Amino acid sequence: MKNLFLDPQKPLATCTSNNCQGCVLKNDLQCHFSSRELLRFLGIAFPVFIIGGIGIARVNAWMLIPWLVISFCYFGFIEIRVMCSHCPHYAEPGTKSLQCWANYGSPKLWKYRPGPMSTMEKMVFFSGLVLIASIPLVVILLGMVWLWLILFIVSVLTMGTLMSNFMCNRCTNFACPFNHVELKMRKAFFDRNPTIANAWKGDPS
Repeated sequence: MKNLFLDPQKPLATCTSNNCQGCVLKNDLQCHFSSRELLRFLGIAFPVFIIGGIGIARVNAWMLIPWLVISFCYFGFIEIRVMCSHCPHYAEPGTKSLQCWANYGSPKLWKYRPGPMSTMEKMVFFSGLVLIASIPLVVILLGMVWLWLILFIVSVLTMGTLMSNFMCNRCTNFACPFNHVELKMRKAFFDRNPTIANAWKGDPS
């Protein structure tokens, strides 16, 4: 997957360092991505959609269409505006689409917004996730397809656990409500990215 990701030897555009050699965050924070991280994310997230989709289809296959359209619009455009536009990777010049593991290939249509998400952005962010998760849950419940209901719930819980333990604890998008990078690592990142640090002043979280 050559040229599909940012140069791993080159600091982010927001970083003041000349190179990544000797960076104390190199092994702890995910400043760069590769096909391995992308495949890991897909392996964690896709089972939820596959199981949810099969569950919906077992009840009413036509319901797949609005669910998929809503999911595509949310993850491809709305989430990019309210959450991803706060990420340092969104500031990378020379790319018209995201090159990260979570929303790889999504167009960068919005302005880069360093700093935390607003209350409204968080409301939109969570509302979209709840809507997308609720559709298969409600359809499967109404159809009384109990096996797929159990599988869907287990897949959602599994995804949340794996994302928390392997992805969200190393992500540079501190604005994301699910991000739980340790405070000392955030401070070390801010030291190397002063423009981002300034945008976060007054919000130590």
